Amino acid sequence: MPALDLTATSVDLTRTICDIPSVSGDETRLADLMHDAVSALPHLDVYRDGDTIVARTHGGRAQRVAIAGHIDTVPINANVPTRDIEIEGEPHIWGRGTVDMKAGVAVQLKLAAELADPRVDITWMWYDHEEVDADLNGLTRLARTRPDLFAADFAILGEPSNGHVEGGCNGNLRAIVRLDGVRAHSARAWVGENAIHKAAPVLTRLAEYRPRDIAVEGLVYREGLNAVRIGGGVAGNVIPDLCEIEVNYRFAPSRDAEEAERHVRDVFSGFEVDVVDLAVGARPGLDAPLAQEFVAAVRAEPRPKYGWTDVARFSALGVPAVNYGPGDPHLAHHDEERVPVAQIEAVERGLRAWLTAG
Repeated sequence: MPALDLTATSVDLTRTICDIPSVSGDETRLADLMHDAVSALPHLDVYRDGDTIVARTHGGRAQRVAIAGHIDTVPINANVPTRDIEIEGEPHIWGRGTVDMKAGVAVQLKLAAELADPRVDITWMWYDHEEVDADLNGLTRLARTRPDLFAADFAILGEPSNGHVEGGCNGNLRAIVRLDGVRAHSARAWVGENAIHKAAPVLTRLAEYRPRDIAVEGLVYREGLNAVRIGGGVAGNVIPDLCEIEVNYRFAPSRDAEEAERHVRDVFSGFEVDVVDLAVGARPGLDAPLAQEFVAAVRAEPRPKYGWTDVARFSALGVPAVNYGPGDPHLAHHDEERVPVAQIEAVERGLRAWLTAG
């Protein structure tokens, strides 16, 4: 592969890095190119851990900002290489990763190359394995080996936000509701207990559940509790002795882990519940002075982030963090993933204006 040209526009960089497949677990080729490109910049100190790359300015500024983005994507489905398309006369780049989140990474690479003397010191962080289990996430690994690299007064994640500022994020809990029965021949069903039939009241509770909208520091977060998987059954002539329903709870950042787990157990009181994954959310953090300056500079009206993002990792360390990147979150992971060219350019302008303001 030819070297990454960081003098190219952020739009062209988006096309280039999207055309380099980097499905989770296969990020090395892209990471190598990015590492070589930023290592050639004399104003950056570069550190690499696996396929996670950290590049830092050292201008002696009074404040430091972390700006991060993941370089992996979900699996490709005939949507690489990218192509240019128009929707209602507006140019877009179509293809895997354009939204989630290589357009944001392209903007960051462009600015990392050009901003040798920003108004604040910057820690650029590009990391692997975001789209898979949290224990594989490059930031999880980096927090264990080099927690000092997370030191910052404010953080920005380039997650897709339609070019708006999305403060904090919801928490995320997954649990398995297990229903036990007794196997028997289906011709003599009365001898057994059908575990699948026992799922009916669990599904009723889910269908009747009314999620809450919760205001946190001026932003309203929408919660949700949903079944996302159900499984059971042994054979076509056997009464099943086990049924499992996986549920996903998205909860406002005002709840901690214990509150979230207690709520789910209360909803499914009387049933066996096994929590298999739990990540707390992040409060908006928009009361921090740097956050307020940033929002004013990019002229954005802050919104809540409904999904979980790695802003929560920074928030847990006491670093207020927001999401700000090009692309419609509704198109993340979609086979018709596409990003408006105008949004890439607008996010670059917004970040550049803030990072270079006098």
